[in-house]
Amino acid sequence: MGFESSNGTASPKQLKFLIYGRTGWIGGLLGKLCQSQGIDFSYGSGRLENRPSLEADLVAVNPTHVFNAAGVTGRPNVDWCESHKVETIRTNVAGTLTLADVCREKGLVLINYATGCIFEYDSSHPLGSGIGFKEEDTPNFIGSFYSKTKAMVEDLLRNYENVCTLRVRMPISSDLANPRNFITKITRYEKVVNIPNSMTILDELLPISIEMAKRNLTGIYNFTNPGVVSHNEILEMYRDYIDPDFTWKNFTLEEQSKVIVAPRSNNELHAAKLKQEFPELLPIKESLIKNVFKPNQKTAAA
Repeated sequence: MGFESSNGTASPKQLKFLIYGRTGWIGGLLGKLCQSQGIDFSYGSGRLENRPSLEADLVAVNPTHVFNAAGVTGRPNVDWCESHKVETIRTNVAGTLTLADVCREKGLVLINYATGCIFEYDSSHPLGSGIGFKEEDTPNFIGSFYSKTKAMVEDLLRNYENVCTLRVRMPISSDLANPRNFITKITRYEKVVNIPNSMTILDELLPISIEMAKRNLTGIYNFTNPGVVSHNEILEMYRDYIDPDFTWKNFTLEEQSKVIVAPRSNNELHAAKLKQEFPELLPIKESLIKNVFKPNQKTAAA
């Protein structure tokens, strides 16, 4: 079975994408991107954990590539997974593996949107050092059950030569009304921690994931913009571009731990592998200004 990378990009007419995660944020944005690029696509109707339903989708759609943007993140947040462990395993582990296996049988590349929230700063990757976790590094954050399941499935998926795993972190888009948007979340919090993190600007990176499918890229990629940005830096940009009267309060990780069930991951991911494949990839702060704040600008930026 060949999953060799090809840099000759197929024309939109030859592509047919099957996307899982119709009701999710990334799944919805992917559909819009396909429409704007003239790429034929269908949403999967099968449940990830139901193998016959996935096989039926592949027969019905006959796709050239499959995208998995489905998964359990929990509502309103990942704390839900702490009390719904079996449901989380069913979708995030059993379901994702089943989809990868069905795609492999059909010789199809699976683009799998995963998470980079499986690492935390440590003595080898200290906060502020600029030393990011690489694709081959072993996850060291198991503070939340959600992250634990994601690390498990990523490790198993390494054995599937047809899977492209994209580690998304703290996703941000130009839609500042979307409650899933990291910026929208932190502007609504009563208090925020102030820690530099790697993040994913969807407006820039989702089109890149479509390009990765066209190139039949596989393996793991840290799917974040290069560099880190802190909560306060984002909120300062928000104040400067969007709302000059906006104010916020900080609190410590210790104080935060009293109001959440499971700890949250903070890390820097090394983005050189993605940048090498896509040299046009912008550093996180530049991407924030170009793709998120400038398009939404309401004030004269300081």
